[in-house]
Amino acid sequence: MAIETVGVVGAGQMGNGIAHVFALAGYEVLLNDISADSLTKAISTIEKNMDRQVSRGKISDDERKAALARIRTTLDLPQIAQTDLVIEAATENEAIKQKIFDALLPHLKPETILTSNTSSISITRLASRTDRPEKFMGFHFMNPVPLMQLVELIRGIATDQPTWDALHEVVRRLGKTAASAEDFPAFIVNRILIPMINEAVYTLYEGVGSVKSIDESLKLGANHPMGPLELADFIGLDTCLAIMNVLYDGLADTKYRPCPLLTKYVEAGWLGRKAGRGFYDYRGETPVPTR
Repeated sequence: MAIETVGVVGAGQMGNGIAHVFALAGYEVLLNDISADSLTKAISTIEKNMDRQVSRGKISDDERKAALARIRTTLDLPQIAQTDLVIEAATENEAIKQKIFDALLPHLKPETILTSNTSSISITRLASRTDRPEKFMGFHFMNPVPLMQLVELIRGIATDQPTWDALHEVVRRLGKTAASAEDFPAFIVNRILIPMINEAVYTLYEGVGSVKSIDESLKLGANHPMGPLELADFIGLDTCLAIMNVLYDGLADTKYRPCPLLTKYVEAGWLGRKAGRGFYDYRGETPVPTR
């Protein structure tokens, strides 16, 4: 399974990062979104991030120019189906992801591998609704993609060995490290990370500590680079809540019950950095705790 062309569905924070690292690794990348503005913003973000890499000596200017030349954009989803590898990087909503795969199916090449960058949804279930469950895998990149070393590879119950081997080789070519995860809710990283964040929100909700004291305690007491509430804002509170709901529904264990305060912030539209407000208010020069 020689993979040279890659289609990325979704040009948001994850999608543009995925396009970035694949282009730098020499792959031809076709980036898709339903919004022309999102595609324009994605290319601008990729250019800025590559410029930063050049300024820090991580890549040369020639490498930057060559990588940018390998990225094309399209609003036409069926064009994505003609690539060797499709990576779905849409919002963490199973119905939306399924709609994307349904639209791709009639146009796929027989050998195309389908993957999802989902951080929590069942790979087996997504794969079962396609015409190639044996060529379907979870391909979970960490955020921010250009900086984070890990990629979780999640094999569905029907995934065959050649597909696994092909994606493992892709991760190696990207210069990243693959971790093998079984297909259970939230896999490895988010099975551990998001409940920790949820517990931090409970700690705030119950008045054990303020936003500032909780984050400082984990940074200084556990040597975490970011506090859990600061990290939640970076990930997106809607994404954190979606993953907690997947864990709660999928494992039927009350220890995964989302904190009501997390739900309330999402209902308010205070989703974190991307919305300007979450556990911190980002609308001024420096972030200010909201509780």
